[in-house]
Amino acid sequence: MSDATPRSIYLDYAATTPVDPRVVEVMLPFLTERFGNPNSLYALGRDAYRALEAARESFASSIGAANPAEVIFTGAGTEADNAAVLGIARAARARGKGDHIVVSSFEHHAILEPAHRLAKEGFEVTELKPREDGIVYAEDLAAVLRESTVLVSIMHANNELGTVMPIKELAAATHTVGAYFHTDAIQALGKVVWDAVDLDVDAASFSAHKLYGPKGVGVLYLKRGTPFEPLLIGGGQESKKRSATQNVGGATAFARALEIMDQERETENARLIALRDKVIDGVLKMPNTALNGGRDVPRLPGTANLVIKGVEGEAMLLQLDNKGIAVSTGSACSSGSLEPSHVLLSIGLAPEIAHGSLRVTVGRFTTEEDVDYLLEVLPPIIERLRAMSPVYAKMFGATA
Repeated sequence: MSDATPRSIYLDYAATTPVDPRVVEVMLPFLTERFGNPNSLYALGRDAYRALEAARESFASSIGAANPAEVIFTGAGTEADNAAVLGIARAARARGKGDHIVVSSFEHHAILEPAHRLAKEGFEVTELKPREDGIVYAEDLAAVLRESTVLVSIMHANNELGTVMPIKELAAATHTVGAYFHTDAIQALGKVVWDAVDLDVDAASFSAHKLYGPKGVGVLYLKRGTPFEPLLIGGGQESKKRSATQNVGGATAFARALEIMDQERETENARLIALRDKVIDGVLKMPNTALNGGRDVPRLPGTANLVIKGVEGEAMLLQLDNKGIAVSTGSACSSGSLEPSHVLLSIGLAPEIAHGSLRVTVGRFTTEEDVDYLLEVLPPIIERLRAMSPVYAKMFGATA
């Protein structure tokens, strides 16, 4: 038996990220000696409150919020998404604005499921498809807006494709009919320059564990004056926008994680783009492969989503896992489903093609050697799986 340590290469940074040691350092005291409830009046509570508000101010500064009170700490990105869609739409309808909402058809399920719930409550829901290049364009959005539209929610960067939407133009189009604009910016934050005032969004959702912070903490940015019905009620914390005792350590960690992303973005993005493009170029050298989403559209620096025709994505994932490589076939939140990715179907891929998707996402701790190893072991895996695939033989011939 070999004593060699098995390789362990993580290439699924879009699903989650390891917590950066610099983030752990600022979080740990709030799990031990500085454990006070920030809503308590004694010294331990006041210390926690000051730390929470410092994190809020830091986060607000990082995202260009006009006021720190516009930053609402939540328990997850999903909670922030749910709260934005349900809370804004319900509050706006209560004001008599209307009952029509628009979401893109390739949103995360944290947006789509609340939209479906609103449909059961009598809202009209339009699911706007992106184009084949993986982008939702402002002119396409303008074509479906109505005077009765109260809310538009379109993600800043798609979690599977990595394509980046023209959020400023989409928000401007939304405002022409007096509707409110929300963006799920969970994948984009830290990777692109983010300025709430410049983008002119009314609400946005963020999650710490996508940028080297801990799981279990998110943020809802809610521009002052945006109507909102809170999802969680009770103690009235977070200016009555989100009741529950705040996760002070998580908030502090999130603010620090974002500071690091901002400080290192320029140099780190250049490194990640080189690694990402090496993955794309390497895979596209193989026959009957393609990049999902346009090659020339804005794209997150670390995300590559490819289709390997005639191969099941799950089979590729398991074969790569046997080689010590962690990748994804789509969104981690729906990885238990055997259905093809709704994201890939939304850009026009046939189900049998969409089943062969491979999402590779590189990050802070990825090395060039990691990518080299992926590109070394992947071709024989694909060749072996295709040799066993009647689908591939039918598509391209037994010798293709």
